[in-house]
Amino acid sequence: MDDETRYRAVDSRDARFDGVFFTAVTTTGIYCRPSCPAVTPKRVNCAFYPTAAAAQGAGFRACRRCRPDSVPGSPEWNHRADLVGRAMRLIGDGVVDREGVAGLADRLGYSARQLQRQLTAELGAGPIALARAQRAQAARLLLQTTGLPVTEVAFAAGFASVRQFNDTVRAVYDRTPSGLREESGGGGARATAPVGTLSLRLAYRGPIDSEHLMDFLALRAVPGVEEVVGAGSGDAGVGADAGVGSGVRTYRRTLALPHGHGIAEVDSLGAGVPADRGWLDCRLQLADLRDLTTAVHRLRALFDLDADPETVADQLGADPALGPVVARRPGLRSPGHVDPHELAVRAVLGQQITVVAARTLAARLAVRYGVPLPEPSGGLSLLFPTADALADADPADLAMPVARQQALRGLCAALADGSVRLDGGVDRAEAAAELLALRGIGPWTVGYLRMRAMADPDVFLSGDVGVRHGLERLGLAGDPKSAERLSASWAPWRSYAVHHLWVLAGAGG
Repeated sequence: MDDETRYRAVDSRDARFDGVFFTAVTTTGIYCRPSCPAVTPKRVNCAFYPTAAAAQGAGFRACRRCRPDSVPGSPEWNHRADLVGRAMRLIGDGVVDREGVAGLADRLGYSARQLQRQLTAELGAGPIALARAQRAQAARLLLQTTGLPVTEVAFAAGFASVRQFNDTVRAVYDRTPSGLREESGGGGARATAPVGTLSLRLAYRGPIDSEHLMDFLALRAVPGVEEVVGAGSGDAGVGADAGVGSGVRTYRRTLALPHGHGIAEVDSLGAGVPADRGWLDCRLQLADLRDLTTAVHRLRALFDLDADPETVADQLGADPALGPVVARRPGLRSPGHVDPHELAVRAVLGQQITVVAARTLAARLAVRYGVPLPEPSGGLSLLFPTADALADADPADLAMPVARQQALRGLCAALADGSVRLDGGVDRAEAAAELLALRGIGPWTVGYLRMRAMADPDVFLSGDVGVRHGLERLGLAGDPKSAERLSASWAPWRSYAVHHLWVLAGAGG
Protein backbone atom coordinates (compact mmCIF):
# COMPACT_ATOMS: atom_id res chain seq x y z
CA MET A 1 0.00 0.00 0.00
CA ASP A 2 1.13 3.56 -0.64
CA ASP A 3 0.22 6.48 1.60
CA GLU A 4 -2.57 7.69 -0.67
CA THR A 5 -4.25 4.30 -0.45
CA ARG A 6 -3.81 4.35 3.32
CA TYR A 7 -5.41 7.76 3.53
CA ARG A 8 -8.42 6.56 1.52
CA ALA A 9 -8.81 3.70 4.01
CA VAL A 10 -8.72 6.22 6.88
CA ASP A 11 -11.19 8.52 5.12
CA SER A 12 -13.65 5.63 4.74
CA ARG A 13 -12.95 4.35 8.28
CA ASP A 14 -12.23 0.90 6.88
CA ALA A 15 -11.83 -1.49 9.83
CA ARG A 16 -10.19 -4.12 7.62
CA PHE A 17 -6.94 -2.17 7.95
CA ASP A 18 -6.99 -1.91 11.76
CA GLY A 19 -3.67 -3.36 12.87
CA VAL A 20 -2.27 -3.36 9.34
CA PHE A 21 -1.06 0.24 9.75
CA PHE A 22 -1.52 3.19 12.12
CA THR A 23 -2.30 6.81 11.37
CA ALA A 24 -0.51 9.58 13.27
CA VAL A 25 -1.82 13.14 13.24
CA THR A 26 1.01 15.64 13.40
CA THR A 27 -1.16 18.53 14.65
CA THR A 28 -2.44 16.61 17.71
CA GLY A 29 0.45 14.23 18.47
CA ILE A 30 -1.99 11.29 18.52
CA TYR A 31 -1.97 8.03 16.58
CA CYS A 32 -5.13 6.08 15.73
CA ARG A 33 -6.42 2.95 14.06
CA PRO A 34 -7.72 3.54 10.48
CA SER A 35 -11.34 3.10 11.60
CA CYS A 36 -11.16 5.75 14.35
CA PRO A 37 -14.57 7.52 14.51
CA ALA A 38 -12.99 10.95 15.04
CA VAL A 39 -13.13 13.58 12.28
CA THR A 40 -10.78 12.55 9.48
CA PRO A 41 -7.63 14.70 9.60
CA LYS A 42 -6.35 16.51 6.53
CA ARG A 43 -4.01 14.46 4.38
CA VAL A 44 -1.15 16.90 4.91
CA ASN A 45 -1.33 16.26 8.66
CA CYS A 46 -1.19 12.46 8.43
CA ALA A 47 1.78 10.15 8.78
CA PHE A 48 1.54 6.37 8.56
CA TYR A 49 3.38 3.72 10.56
CA PRO A 50 3.43 -0.08 10.20
CA THR A 51 3.31 -0.71 13.96
CA ALA A 52 2.09 1.00 17.09
CA ALA A 53 5.65 0.81 18.40
CA ALA A 54 6.89 2.87 15.44
CA ALA A 55 4.25 5.54 16.08
CA GLN A 56 5.17 5.62 19.76
CA GLY A 57 8.86 5.85 18.90
CA ALA A 58 8.12 8.89 16.74
CA GLY A 59 6.61 10.61 19.77
CA PHE A 60 2.88 10.02 19.19
CA ARG A 61 0.54 8.87 21.95
CA ALA A 62 -2.39 6.48 21.63
CA CYS A 63 -5.85 7.84 20.87
CA ARG A 64 -8.10 7.40 23.91
CA ARG A 65 -11.16 7.14 21.69
CA CYS A 66 -10.25 4.28 19.34
CA ARG A 67 -7.60 2.53 21.50
CA PRO A 68 -5.22 1.63 18.67
CA ASP A 69 -3.19 -0.62 20.96
CA SER A 70 -6.07 -3.12 21.15
CA VAL A 71 -6.52 -3.80 17.42
CA PRO A 72 -6.00 -7.25 15.86
CA GLY A 73 -2.46 -8.03 14.79
CA SER A 74 -1.50 -7.69 11.16
CA PRO A 75 -2.35 -10.81 9.13
CA GLU A 76 1.13 -10.51 7.61
CA TRP A 77 2.80 -12.06 10.65
CA ASN A 78 1.11 -15.42 10.11
CA HIS A 79 1.37 -15.37 6.35
CA ARG A 80 5.00 -14.33 6.13
CA ALA A 81 7.71 -16.90 6.70
CA ASP A 82 10.68 -14.51 6.57
CA LEU A 83 12.74 -13.16 9.47
CA VAL A 84 10.35 -10.29 10.25
CA GLY A 85 7.27 -12.52 10.34
CA ARG A 86 9.02 -15.10 12.53
CA ALA A 87 10.35 -12.40 14.86
CA MET A 88 6.91 -10.82 15.27
CA ARG A 89 5.37 -14.15 16.23
CA LEU A 90 8.01 -14.71 18.91
CA ILE A 91 7.80 -11.15 20.23
CA GLY A 92 4.03 -11.59 20.48
CA ASP A 93 4.60 -14.69 22.60
CA GLY A 94 6.69 -12.67 25.06
CA VAL A 95 10.13 -14.05 24.17
CA VAL A 96 11.85 -10.65 24.52
CA ASP A 97 10.43 -10.20 28.03
CA ARG A 98 11.61 -13.67 29.07
CA GLU A 99 14.88 -14.08 27.17
CA GLY A 100 15.87 -10.60 26.01
CA VAL A 101 16.87 -9.55 22.50
CA ALA A 102 19.83 -11.95 22.57
CA GLY A 103 17.47 -14.88 23.24
CA LEU A 104 15.18 -13.78 20.43
CA ALA A 105 18.07 -13.46 17.99
CA ASP A 106 19.42 -16.87 19.00
CA ARG A 107 16.08 -18.53 18.32
CA LEU A 108 15.98 -16.94 14.87
CA GLY A 109 19.59 -17.75 13.99
CA TYR A 110 20.68 -14.11 13.52
CA SER A 111 22.85 -11.73 15.47
CA ALA A 112 21.09 -9.18 17.66
CA ARG A 113 22.49 -6.40 15.46
CA GLN A 114 21.15 -7.96 12.25
CA LEU A 115 17.76 -8.45 13.85
CA GLN A 116 17.62 -4.87 15.12
CA ARG A 117 18.60 -3.50 11.73
CA GLN A 118 16.06 -5.50 9.73
CA LEU A 119 13.11 -4.90 12.08
CA THR A 120 13.84 -1.19 12.28
CA ALA A 121 14.19 -0.86 8.52
CA GLU A 122 10.86 -2.55 7.81
CA LEU A 123 8.73 -1.82 10.88
CA GLY A 124 10.18 1.42 12.17
CA ALA A 125 10.93 -0.16 15.56
CA GLY A 126 13.35 -2.70 16.96
CA PRO A 127 12.53 -5.69 19.18
CA ILE A 128 12.79 -3.72 22.43
CA ALA A 129 10.37 -1.05 21.21
CA LEU A 130 7.94 -3.68 19.92
CA ALA A 131 8.03 -5.51 23.25
CA ARG A 132 7.62 -2.21 25.09
CA ALA A 133 4.40 -1.51 23.15
CA GLN A 134 3.07 -4.92 24.23
CA ARG A 135 3.95 -4.21 27.86
CA ALA A 136 2.08 -0.93 27.70
CA GLN A 137 -1.03 -2.68 26.44
CA ALA A 138 -0.75 -5.36 29.15
CA ALA A 139 -0.34 -2.62 31.76
CA ARG A 140 -3.47 -0.81 30.55
CA LEU A 141 -5.45 -4.03 30.69
CA LEU A 142 -4.29 -4.82 34.23
CA LEU A 143 -4.93 -1.28 35.41
CA GLN A 144 -8.44 -1.25 34.00
CA THR A 145 -9.61 -4.78 34.81
CA THR A 146 -7.98 -5.55 38.17
CA GLY A 147 -7.56 -3.91 41.54
CA LEU A 148 -3.85 -4.76 41.71
CA PRO A 149 -1.62 -2.10 43.27
CA VAL A 150 0.16 -0.06 40.61
CA THR A 151 3.56 -1.43 41.65
CA GLU A 152 2.40 -5.01 41.12
CA VAL A 153 0.92 -4.08 37.74
CA ALA A 154 4.31 -2.74 36.64
CA PHE A 155 6.14 -6.01 37.19
CA ALA A 156 3.24 -8.21 36.06
CA ALA A 157 3.20 -6.34 32.72
CA GLY A 158 6.90 -7.13 32.25
CA PHE A 159 8.56 -3.82 33.14
CA ALA A 160 11.96 -3.95 34.82
CA SER A 161 11.23 -1.03 37.16
CA VAL A 162 8.37 1.15 38.35
CA ARG A 163 10.07 4.18 36.86
CA GLN A 164 10.23 2.54 33.42
CA PHE A 165 6.57 1.60 33.80
CA ASN A 166 5.50 5.13 34.73
CA ASP A 167 7.51 6.70 31.90
CA THR A 168 6.10 4.29 29.30
CA VAL A 169 2.47 4.71 30.36
CA ARG A 170 2.82 8.51 30.27
CA ALA A 171 4.48 8.41 26.85
CA VAL A 172 1.99 6.01 25.28
CA TYR A 173 -1.27 7.15 26.89
CA ASP A 174 -0.50 10.69 28.08
CA ARG A 175 -1.77 9.66 31.52
CA THR A 176 -0.27 8.46 34.75
CA PRO A 177 -1.05 4.84 35.64
CA SER A 178 -3.54 6.03 38.27
CA GLY A 179 -5.15 8.36 35.77
CA LEU A 180 -5.44 5.55 33.25
CA ARG A 181 -7.16 3.38 35.85
CA GLU A 182 -9.65 6.12 36.70
CA GLU A 183 -10.52 6.49 33.00
CA SER A 184 -11.53 2.86 32.49
CA GLY A 185 -15.28 3.35 32.90
CA GLY A 186 -15.86 -0.38 32.36
CA GLY A 187 -14.17 -0.52 28.90
CA GLY A 188 -13.55 -4.14 28.06
CA ALA A 189 -13.98 -5.19 31.69
CA ARG A 190 -16.84 -7.40 32.83
CA ALA A 191 -17.94 -6.25 36.26
CA THR A 192 -19.74 -9.56 36.84
CA ALA A 193 -16.57 -11.66 36.45
CA PRO A 194 -15.41 -13.49 39.59
CA VAL A 195 -12.67 -12.01 41.74
CA GLY A 196 -9.22 -12.94 40.42
CA THR A 197 -10.40 -13.14 36.81
CA LEU A 198 -9.10 -10.90 34.06
CA SER A 199 -11.86 -10.01 31.61
CA LEU A 200 -10.87 -8.75 28.20
CA ARG A 201 -11.90 -8.54 24.59
CA LEU A 202 -10.04 -10.43 21.88
CA ALA A 203 -10.28 -8.21 18.81
CA TYR A 204 -10.71 -9.56 15.29
CA ARG A 205 -11.31 -8.03 11.84
CA GLY A 206 -14.12 -8.78 9.43
CA PRO A 207 -16.77 -11.41 10.19
CA ILE A 208 -16.07 -14.49 12.28
CA ASP A 209 -17.75 -17.89 12.18
CA SER A 210 -17.51 -18.52 15.91
CA GLU A 211 -19.83 -21.53 15.70
CA HIS A 212 -17.38 -23.33 13.42
CA LEU A 213 -14.62 -22.62 15.93
CA MET A 214 -16.71 -24.04 18.79
CA ASP A 215 -17.72 -27.11 16.77
CA PHE A 216 -14.12 -27.76 15.74
CA LEU A 217 -12.75 -27.43 19.28
CA ALA A 218 -15.63 -29.32 20.94
CA LEU A 219 -15.06 -32.35 18.71
CA ARG A 220 -11.42 -32.50 19.85
CA ALA A 221 -11.77 -31.39 23.48
CA VAL A 222 -9.70 -33.64 25.78
CA PRO A 223 -11.63 -34.21 29.04
CA GLY A 224 -9.93 -32.63 32.00
CA VAL A 225 -7.85 -30.34 29.76
CA GLU A 226 -10.52 -28.56 27.71
CA GLU A 227 -14.27 -28.40 27.25
CA VAL A 228 -17.01 -26.51 25.45
CA VAL A 229 -20.01 -25.64 27.58
CA GLY A 230 -23.27 -23.86 26.81
CA ALA A 231 -24.87 -20.95 28.63
CA GLY A 232 -27.01 -22.13 31.54
CA SER A 233 -25.43 -25.60 31.56
CA GLY A 234 -24.75 -25.42 35.28
CA ASP A 235 -20.99 -25.40 34.77
CA ALA A 236 -19.18 -24.16 37.84
CA GLY A 237 -16.18 -22.76 36.02
CA VAL A 238 -14.72 -19.29 35.79
CA GLY A 239 -17.43 -17.89 33.55
CA ALA A 240 -20.50 -19.64 34.92
CA ASP A 241 -21.86 -16.36 36.27
CA ALA A 242 -20.22 -14.05 33.78
CA GLY A 243 -23.49 -13.01 32.18
CA VAL A 244 -23.07 -14.70 28.82
CA GLY A 245 -26.05 -14.26 26.55
CA SER A 246 -28.52 -16.48 24.73
CA GLY A 247 -27.00 -19.17 22.58
CA VAL A 248 -23.45 -18.48 23.73
CA ARG A 249 -21.08 -21.41 23.96
CA THR A 250 -17.84 -21.14 25.91
CA TYR A 251 -14.55 -22.85 25.18
CA ARG A 252 -12.57 -23.50 28.35
CA ARG A 253 -9.11 -24.98 28.74
CA THR A 254 -6.05 -25.15 30.95
CA LEU A 255 -2.86 -23.42 29.85
CA ALA A 256 0.75 -24.35 30.60
CA LEU A 257 2.53 -20.99 30.56
CA PRO A 258 6.15 -19.91 31.14
CA HIS A 259 5.60 -18.80 34.74
CA GLY A 260 2.70 -21.01 35.84
CA HIS A 261 -0.64 -22.40 34.81
CA GLY A 262 -3.78 -20.66 33.67
CA ILE A 263 -7.43 -21.24 32.84
CA ALA A 264 -8.92 -19.54 29.80
CA GLU A 265 -12.49 -19.05 28.64
CA VAL A 266 -13.59 -17.64 25.29
CA ASP A 267 -17.25 -17.10 24.37
CA SER A 268 -18.89 -17.53 20.98
CA LEU A 269 -20.95 -14.62 19.71
CA GLY A 270 -24.34 -16.13 20.47
CA ALA A 271 -27.72 -15.58 18.89
CA GLY A 272 -28.42 -12.18 17.36
CA VAL A 273 -24.86 -10.86 17.68
CA PRO A 274 -23.47 -9.67 14.33
CA ALA A 275 -20.52 -11.68 13.05
CA ASP A 276 -18.54 -8.48 12.51
CA ARG A 277 -18.95 -7.17 16.08
CA GLY A 278 -15.18 -7.02 16.35
CA TRP A 279 -14.35 -8.93 19.53
CA LEU A 280 -14.84 -12.17 21.46
CA ASP A 281 -15.27 -12.01 25.23
CA CYS A 282 -12.52 -13.77 27.14
CA ARG A 283 -11.72 -14.46 30.78
CA LEU A 284 -8.37 -15.55 32.19
CA GLN A 285 -7.23 -16.87 35.53
CA LEU A 286 -3.44 -16.86 35.79
CA ALA A 287 -1.22 -18.22 38.52
CA ASP A 288 1.32 -15.52 37.57
CA LEU A 289 0.18 -12.31 35.87
CA ARG A 290 3.47 -12.07 33.98
CA ASP A 291 1.94 -14.66 31.65
CA LEU A 292 -0.84 -12.31 30.48
CA THR A 293 0.76 -11.31 27.16
CA THR A 294 1.71 -14.90 26.33
CA ALA A 295 -1.74 -16.26 27.21
CA VAL A 296 -3.50 -13.67 25.05
CA HIS A 297 -1.12 -14.27 22.13
CA ARG A 298 -1.72 -18.02 22.23
CA LEU A 299 -5.49 -17.67 22.44
CA ARG A 300 -5.41 -15.33 19.46
CA ALA A 301 -3.47 -17.98 17.53
CA LEU A 302 -5.93 -20.69 18.59
CA PHE A 303 -8.91 -18.72 17.27
CA ASP A 304 -7.01 -17.29 14.25
CA LEU A 305 -8.03 -13.78 15.25
CA ASP A 306 -5.39 -11.92 13.24
CA ALA A 307 -6.66 -13.28 9.92
CA ASP A 308 -8.20 -11.12 7.20
CA PRO A 309 -11.27 -13.21 6.27
CA GLU A 310 -12.40 -10.89 3.48
CA THR A 311 -9.11 -11.26 1.64
CA VAL A 312 -9.34 -15.04 2.04
CA ALA A 313 -12.94 -15.04 0.81
CA ASP A 314 -12.04 -12.94 -2.23
CA GLN A 315 -9.50 -15.56 -3.33
CA LEU A 316 -11.41 -18.74 -2.51
CA GLY A 317 -14.78 -17.31 -3.48
CA ALA A 318 -13.58 -16.71 -7.05
CA ASP A 319 -13.43 -20.46 -7.64
CA PRO A 320 -16.61 -21.64 -9.44
CA ALA A 321 -16.91 -24.82 -7.35
CA LEU A 322 -15.74 -23.59 -3.94
CA GLY A 323 -17.22 -20.09 -4.17
CA PRO A 324 -20.80 -20.97 -3.07
CA VAL A 325 -19.40 -22.94 -0.10
CA VAL A 326 -17.29 -19.97 1.00
CA ALA A 327 -20.25 -17.62 0.67
CA ARG A 328 -22.31 -19.77 3.05
CA ARG A 329 -19.70 -19.57 5.84
CA PRO A 330 -18.39 -15.97 6.01
CA GLY A 331 -15.56 -15.48 8.48
CA LEU A 332 -14.55 -19.13 8.72
CA ARG A 333 -11.16 -19.38 10.45
CA SER A 334 -8.29 -21.86 10.48
CA PRO A 335 -7.77 -22.64 14.19
CA GLY A 336 -4.23 -22.83 15.54
CA HIS A 337 -3.26 -24.09 18.98
CA VAL A 338 -2.04 -22.84 22.35
CA ASP A 339 0.72 -25.45 22.66
CA PRO A 340 2.49 -26.87 19.57
CA HIS A 341 3.97 -29.77 21.56
CA GLU A 342 0.53 -30.83 22.75
CA LEU A 343 -0.80 -30.62 19.21
CA ALA A 344 2.09 -32.70 17.89
CA VAL A 345 1.35 -35.47 20.37
CA ARG A 346 -2.34 -35.42 19.52
CA ALA A 347 -1.61 -35.46 15.78
CA VAL A 348 0.40 -38.67 16.14
CA LEU A 349 -2.29 -40.18 18.35
CA GLY A 350 -4.79 -39.45 15.60
CA GLN A 351 -2.92 -41.19 12.81
CA GLN A 352 -5.24 -43.64 10.99
CA ILE A 353 -8.01 -43.46 13.62
CA THR A 354 -11.06 -41.27 14.14
CA VAL A 355 -11.00 -37.91 15.92
CA VAL A 356 -13.09 -39.36 18.76
CA ALA A 357 -10.74 -42.32 19.25
CA ALA A 358 -7.72 -39.97 19.27
CA ARG A 359 -9.41 -37.80 21.88
CA THR A 360 -9.97 -40.87 24.08
CA LEU A 361 -6.28 -41.82 23.84
CA ALA A 362 -5.24 -38.26 24.65
CA ALA A 363 -7.52 -38.22 27.70
CA ARG A 364 -5.92 -41.41 29.05
CA LEU A 365 -2.44 -39.98 28.66
CA ALA A 366 -3.53 -36.73 30.32
CA VAL A 367 -4.79 -38.61 33.37
CA ARG A 368 -1.65 -40.75 33.56
CA TYR A 369 1.05 -38.16 32.78
CA GLY A 370 -0.59 -34.75 33.05
CA VAL A 371 -0.07 -32.29 35.90
CA PRO A 372 -3.14 -31.85 38.17
CA LEU A 373 -4.34 -28.30 38.80
CA PRO A 374 -4.09 -27.13 42.43
CA GLU A 375 -7.88 -26.90 42.35
CA PRO A 376 -10.27 -28.19 39.63
CA SER A 377 -12.39 -25.66 37.77
CA GLY A 378 -15.61 -27.09 36.41
CA GLY A 379 -14.58 -29.93 34.14
CA LEU A 380 -10.94 -28.80 34.02
CA SER A 381 -8.44 -30.54 36.26
CA LEU A 382 -5.23 -31.21 34.30
CA LEU A 383 -2.44 -29.67 32.29
CA PHE A 384 -1.67 -31.75 29.21
CA PRO A 385 1.48 -33.90 29.61
CA THR A 386 4.77 -32.39 28.50
CA ALA A 387 6.81 -33.90 25.70
CA ASP A 388 9.50 -34.74 28.25
CA ALA A 389 7.04 -36.77 30.33
CA LEU A 390 5.72 -38.67 27.31
CA ALA A 391 9.17 -39.42 25.86
CA ASP A 392 9.58 -42.04 28.59
CA ALA A 393 5.95 -43.18 28.71
CA ASP A 394 5.34 -46.81 29.64
CA PRO A 395 4.36 -48.76 26.50
CA ALA A 396 1.55 -50.28 28.55
CA ASP A 397 -0.05 -46.84 28.69
CA LEU A 398 0.07 -46.40 24.92
CA ALA A 399 -2.90 -48.31 23.53
CA MET A 400 -1.76 -48.21 19.92
CA PRO A 401 0.35 -50.23 17.46
CA VAL A 402 4.04 -50.56 18.30
CA ALA A 403 5.09 -48.49 15.27
CA ARG A 404 2.95 -45.57 16.42
CA GLN A 405 4.23 -45.94 19.99
CA GLN A 406 7.76 -45.59 18.68
CA ALA A 407 6.77 -42.61 16.53
CA LEU A 408 5.18 -40.87 19.50
CA ARG A 409 8.09 -41.45 21.84
CA GLY A 410 10.63 -40.45 19.18
CA LEU A 411 8.76 -37.23 18.43
CA CYS A 412 8.47 -36.37 22.12
CA ALA A 413 12.19 -37.00 22.65
CA ALA A 414 13.02 -34.69 19.74
CA LEU A 415 10.72 -31.97 21.07
CA ALA A 416 12.08 -32.36 24.60
CA ASP A 417 15.75 -32.05 23.60
CA GLY A 418 15.08 -29.22 21.14
CA SER A 419 16.28 -31.05 18.03
CA VAL A 420 12.82 -30.33 16.57
CA ARG A 421 11.14 -26.98 17.26
CA LEU A 422 7.58 -25.96 16.48
CA ASP A 423 7.38 -22.45 17.96
CA GLY A 424 6.41 -19.37 15.97
CA GLY A 425 10.01 -18.50 15.16
CA VAL A 426 10.91 -21.64 13.23
CA ASP A 427 11.46 -21.79 9.51
CA ARG A 428 8.42 -23.82 8.45
CA ALA A 429 10.18 -25.65 5.64
CA GLU A 430 13.10 -26.62 7.88
CA ALA A 431 10.77 -27.77 10.66
CA ALA A 432 8.79 -29.86 8.17
CA ALA A 433 11.97 -31.55 6.94
CA GLU A 434 13.05 -32.31 10.52
CA LEU A 435 9.66 -33.83 11.31
CA LEU A 436 9.65 -35.98 8.18
CA ALA A 437 13.08 -37.32 9.16
CA LEU A 438 11.57 -38.82 12.32
CA ARG A 439 10.44 -42.40 12.17
CA GLY A 440 6.67 -42.77 11.74
CA ILE A 441 5.95 -39.11 10.94
CA GLY A 442 4.37 -38.77 7.50
CA PRO A 443 3.19 -35.97 5.21
CA TRP A 444 -0.34 -35.72 6.68
CA THR A 445 1.00 -35.23 10.21
CA VAL A 446 3.54 -32.66 9.03
CA GLY A 447 0.93 -30.78 7.03
CA TYR A 448 -1.49 -30.75 9.96
CA LEU A 449 1.23 -29.39 12.25
CA ARG A 450 2.19 -26.71 9.73
CA MET A 451 -1.44 -25.67 9.46
CA ARG A 452 -2.20 -25.52 13.19
CA ALA A 453 1.03 -25.46 15.24
CA MET A 454 2.96 -23.20 12.84
CA ALA A 455 -0.05 -21.11 11.69
CA ASP A 456 0.71 -21.67 8.02
CA PRO A 457 -2.29 -20.36 6.03
CA ASP A 458 -1.34 -22.22 2.85
CA VAL A 459 -1.39 -25.96 3.67
CA PHE A 460 -3.49 -28.38 1.65
CA LEU A 461 -3.99 -31.90 3.04
CA SER A 462 -4.56 -33.58 -0.30
CA GLY A 463 -4.54 -37.09 1.20
CA ASP A 464 -7.02 -36.32 3.99
CA VAL A 465 -10.24 -38.37 3.99
CA GLY A 466 -12.41 -35.38 4.92
CA VAL A 467 -10.88 -33.29 2.13
CA ARG A 468 -11.57 -36.05 -0.37
CA HIS A 469 -15.19 -36.35 0.73
CA GLY A 470 -15.64 -32.57 0.57
CA LEU A 471 -14.29 -32.44 -2.97
CA GLU A 472 -16.53 -35.31 -4.03
CA ARG A 473 -19.52 -33.47 -2.58
CA LEU A 474 -18.62 -30.66 -4.99
CA GLY A 475 -18.53 -33.11 -7.88
CA LEU A 476 -14.73 -32.90 -8.12
CA ALA A 477 -12.08 -35.61 -8.21
CA GLY A 478 -10.93 -36.36 -4.67
CA ASP A 479 -7.79 -38.39 -5.33
CA PRO A 480 -4.61 -36.75 -3.95
CA LYS A 481 -3.02 -35.84 -7.31
CA SER A 482 -6.17 -34.25 -8.69
CA ALA A 483 -6.84 -32.47 -5.39
CA GLU A 484 -3.33 -31.05 -5.30
CA ARG A 485 -3.64 -29.69 -8.84
CA LEU A 486 -7.03 -28.16 -8.09
CA SER A 487 -5.79 -26.48 -4.90
CA ALA A 488 -3.08 -24.50 -6.72
CA SER A 489 -5.56 -21.73 -7.54
CA TRP A 490 -6.52 -21.41 -3.86
CA ALA A 491 -3.03 -20.40 -2.74
CA PRO A 492 -2.01 -18.73 -0.49
CA TRP A 493 -5.12 -19.60 1.58
CA ARG A 494 -5.39 -23.36 1.17
CA SER A 495 -5.62 -24.02 4.93
CA TYR A 496 -8.96 -22.20 4.87
CA ALA A 497 -10.06 -24.24 1.87
CA VAL A 498 -9.36 -27.39 3.90
CA HIS A 499 -11.70 -26.18 6.64
CA HIS A 500 -14.44 -25.36 4.13
CA LEU A 501 -14.12 -28.86 2.67
CA TRP A 502 -14.20 -30.45 6.12
CA VAL A 503 -17.38 -28.55 6.96
CA LEU A 504 -18.92 -29.53 3.64
CA ALA A 505 -18.06 -33.19 4.25
CA GLY A 506 -19.53 -33.03 7.75
CA ALA A 507 -16.25 -34.40 9.01
CA GLY A 508 -15.33 -31.55 11.30
CA GLY A 509 -11.75 -32.08 10.19
